[in-house]
Amino acid sequence: MTKTKVFVSYDHSEDAHYKRLLQAWDANPNFDFEFDSRGPDVAINSNDAAVVKTALTKLLKASTHLLVLVGEKSNKSDWMKWEIERAKQSDVKLKLAAVKLAKANVTPNGLLNVSTAWATSFERDRIVEALKQAIVGY
Repeated sequence: MTKTKVFVSYDHSEDAHYKRLLQAWDANPNFDFEFDSRGPDVAINSNDAAVVKTALTKLLKASTHLLVLVGEKSNKSDWMKWEIERAKQSDVKLKLAAVKLAKANVTPNGLLNVSTAWATSFERDRIVEALKQAIVGY
């Protein structure tokens, strides 16, 4: 069975501790997923954005899933918006899964009406189940 490769999209300024928890789960040999959560540290409209987008596209293409960690500021993140939209393009076509880090967090528009699989909470088993249920539905 091919290992599920998950690109994680999250707000780097607010939700990095959740990414670290995913990395800890990934270190467990019984966890059959591989998380890639490298992300940009430049503004999406900077002169370096094209280089960053090229690098991120390569990582997205090497993945099977996009897992979006929906934090308080996710719906306002231009980088997250770009990652979600890029993951849905025909040359990438990732399965989409997401988890809200708090119930009141606003879902980014790119996850709506596209068969996103949702984890009901940020728990290992819930996220694993959402990744297993994820389909390409856009």
